[in-house]
Amino acid sequence: MKAMILAAGLGTRLQHLTQDKPKALVEVKGMTLLERSIHKLIQAGVNEIIINIHHFAPLMRDFINQHPFEARISFSDETSLLLDTGGGIKQAAWFFDDNKPFIVYNVDILTDLILKAMYNFHNKNQNLVTLAVRNRNTQRYLLFDSNMRLCGRYNAKTEKKTLVVDTNTPCEAFAFSGIHVISPEIFSLMPAQKVFSITDLYVEIARNQNITGYLHNQGFWMDMGKLQSLEDINSILI
Repeated sequence: MKAMILAAGLGTRLQHLTQDKPKALVEVKGMTLLERSIHKLIQAGVNEIIINIHHFAPLMRDFINQHPFEARISFSDETSLLLDTGGGIKQAAWFFDDNKPFIVYNVDILTDLILKAMYNFHNKNQNLVTLAVRNRNTQRYLLFDSNMRLCGRYNAKTEKKTLVVDTNTPCEAFAFSGIHVISPEIFSLMPAQKVFSITDLYVEIARNQNITGYLHNQGFWMDMGKLQSLEDINSILI
């Protein structure tokens, strides 16, 4: 099984913690976010991982070279141009050459979500994309119909709602958890440009593609990309 860790972000929300290192190498309880993400994926059965890098890219390479893992690890270098989430995944298309679904995991996410169960759900339902979602407060929501099929988005700050699928029932808003399972057919649906958001693409193609939410309201989830989260983690065991 293959996976991608999205780790090219600048980590600007972590302020002074990322002045001399990338966000992925910020430590939480003695272990970097990158290590935690890699171990999480290996636990799910992943044995090949690609990591996109941009901010302090040489430090990322050095860290992996100095820390052996039970998975083959490659890099997708975005040093010259930060490609956003969609462009980052697109550039790594060469890595996913086994024609099997793969996991995409944001490096700053901590959760006890069982990735293998989500992967099996994706395969059973023959989804193009499966998105981990949950009930939590955010500014940007994805909208899902009664069958948890993606049908649009809602921005709580601007109160703008975009619906792309006609439904007989109201769509429900959930927050995206930064974890996807993606079938390789997605690459043929990507735009020609290099830089684009993957969630923008999901909403754009949802009318004709099976993009489904995987609800995980139970258990632990935290976005470590925010400074307050790093402070809060001291009171949480994970």
